[in-house]
Amino acid sequence: MSAEATNPVSAAEAAATDTGVRRRGRARLDLRRLGRAALLGATAGPAPRDRLPDAISHVAEAHRAHHPEADLSVLRRAYVLAESSHRGQFRKSGEPYITHPLAVTLILAELGAETTTLTASLLHDTVEDTEVTLDQVRREFGDEVAYLVDGVTKVEKIDYGAAAEPETFRKMLVATGDDVRVMSIKLADRLHNMRTLGVMRPEKQARIAKVTRDVLIPLAERLGVQALKTELEDLVFAILHPEEYETTRALIAGATGSGSPDALAAVADQVATVLREAGIAAEVLVRPRHFVSVHRVRLKRGELRGCDFGRLLVLVAEDADCYAVLGELHTCFTPLISEFKDFIAAPKFNLYQSLHTAIAAPDGGVAEVLIRTHRMHKVAEAGVVALGNPHVGQEPDPAAPPADETERTDPTRPGWLARLLAWQQSAPDPDTFWSSLRADLAEDHEITVFRADGGTLGLPAGATCVDAAYAQHGAAAHACLGARVNGRLAPLSTVLSDGDTVQLLLAQDAGSGPSPAWLDHARTPAARIAITGWLQAHPEAAQQPAAAPRPPLSVAADRGSGADLHADLGDGPPAPVRPAGCCTPVPPDAITGFRVRGGAVTAHRSGCPAVDVMRRLGRDAVPVRWGNAAHCRVTLVAESFGRPGLLADLTEAIATAGAEVVAATVEPPSEQRVRHTYTLQLADAAELPTLMRAMRDVPGVYDVSRTHRL
Repeated sequence: MSAEATNPVSAAEAAATDTGVRRRGRARLDLRRLGRAALLGATAGPAPRDRLPDAISHVAEAHRAHHPEADLSVLRRAYVLAESSHRGQFRKSGEPYITHPLAVTLILAELGAETTTLTASLLHDTVEDTEVTLDQVRREFGDEVAYLVDGVTKVEKIDYGAAAEPETFRKMLVATGDDVRVMSIKLADRLHNMRTLGVMRPEKQARIAKVTRDVLIPLAERLGVQALKTELEDLVFAILHPEEYETTRALIAGATGSGSPDALAAVADQVATVLREAGIAAEVLVRPRHFVSVHRVRLKRGELRGCDFGRLLVLVAEDADCYAVLGELHTCFTPLISEFKDFIAAPKFNLYQSLHTAIAAPDGGVAEVLIRTHRMHKVAEAGVVALGNPHVGQEPDPAAPPADETERTDPTRPGWLARLLAWQQSAPDPDTFWSSLRADLAEDHEITVFRADGGTLGLPAGATCVDAAYAQHGAAAHACLGARVNGRLAPLSTVLSDGDTVQLLLAQDAGSGPSPAWLDHARTPAARIAITGWLQAHPEAAQQPAAAPRPPLSVAADRGSGADLHADLGDGPPAPVRPAGCCTPVPPDAITGFRVRGGAVTAHRSGCPAVDVMRRLGRDAVPVRWGNAAHCRVTLVAESFGRPGLLADLTEAIATAGAEVVAATVEPPSEQRVRHTYTLQLADAAELPTLMRAMRDVPGVYDVSRTHRL
């Protein structure tokens, strides 16, 4: 591993210092003091067996704070081996090299890592940089420590050069295997090197910072290690955007050093008083934002107010207390309902749980509030690092669903990592893997979709039914016909929302395969790689047979629609053409026609399950296409939570979108839910997606779907 050094004037070190002061109550260990302790330990001989060497005492203190009963003897032995093997090696700053594994181990100890992880962290560079062998580590510390050291060693051999990135990051994921503790050590290692990056040339600092930004920070997010992620973000911010960093730094300094009353602290006092009077035992803390967070708030809100430099954190004992706190806040203060999110009932993909809300502050600003239990807070800060040893306490729960039925059966082996490991094996080449990895990590993760059988799927925002099919069924999704979303038939192109319930419909014919058009709707690497692989293995499927040239016959669509459908009937007699009621296609939907009784032709959306059913029944498809797409008439159903003014707001949204209401019905409310049915006339069918989005954006509306037309 490269040995970066400390530069007192570097932006990275300034960011590390600022973030450290703002995020922790106790100062980080001075590397020079740590180096001196390591040198004294080396010259003064080994510490007596009944006490730890001075250089590792701070690690032991942090470790015992989380694990009071931990056996520290193994840490002592690991330190003695690491110090003796690295003796004579120095970092570019002149510090003994042992200061690096000590600092990495301290980071993990502060996060609450268990003893095995800390042992491997102390030894993580020995096999790569010294004469210590993996067999020696295995003999002295056991198979588990050896496994972790070997995994980190493989990761450390990665060359972060631009040309090497695709293949080396593939190797990194493989090296991580099914134990995320390898990645935890790697992230702590990168954090310490980023803190001490100042000695490197500016161009190398920028290159390392970009890799950290593009890959390691998103991985930290997925592992739920927010404490590492936020500090890495600030360090990268300082290197890649120095001007914006200095602007943000000045704003924070001005807000904290102005001597004016702290607006957020005043709100915290009011919240604490309200909860105390309500009999709710809670700890109310002011949680300063890190630099990148302040920068994002400034971009979002413009001029910053006093409450924008932090958030309130309310810590309670039990889950039920979280909702009790929420009730008091929304009763005694003015809440901003649009800011409310419940990550307790529906945890994030990275194990994060919390209630988010916001209340109006006295200065006219917004005070954001996080409500969680102490356990939730520990996991929110440390993620999988706080969850302990994945190989301990793995007795199966007979009442638990099978392993593939949930994303969270074993949180130390998260579902997203399993998916990455699966599709990296299917990627045809390193470049495809690398581009897919970066795209996946850049996604706004992650929505939770409920499966009809009771399981869940974690998908990126914007994912479609195609993505859900491959996430749930793997290669079997090649035979997917369609889906039901929230109980309704939906095409595979349907974009899913957080909380949707999806039932995938598979054909009985295992030999069927995906359409090339599916690539237009696949958002996840797993889906795209699987579809591409199948199409490459079946080139005949990618070639649509060309129809013999025949003069099209233009006939009107169903009365009142205003859109024309053209059917290629060859030399046959004219036939009425109408949109199918099951999927109600409108321009510019891709459509397929079939003859029905009476000689008529019905046009289905190409993704409609009925298309596959008709083909299995031996029905020949009739080529159809849209002609004039003007004056489309369509019936939409808007489902919403009842509230005053909802009908007026929906009607206004429809009118603003340029649609004309032909007819409208409102069903009686049921369990505070209301269904509105509108028959609408559009000047151009291409405006339909915009209209439906406008209706969905009306507060209280949670679904807008198409139904049969009049």
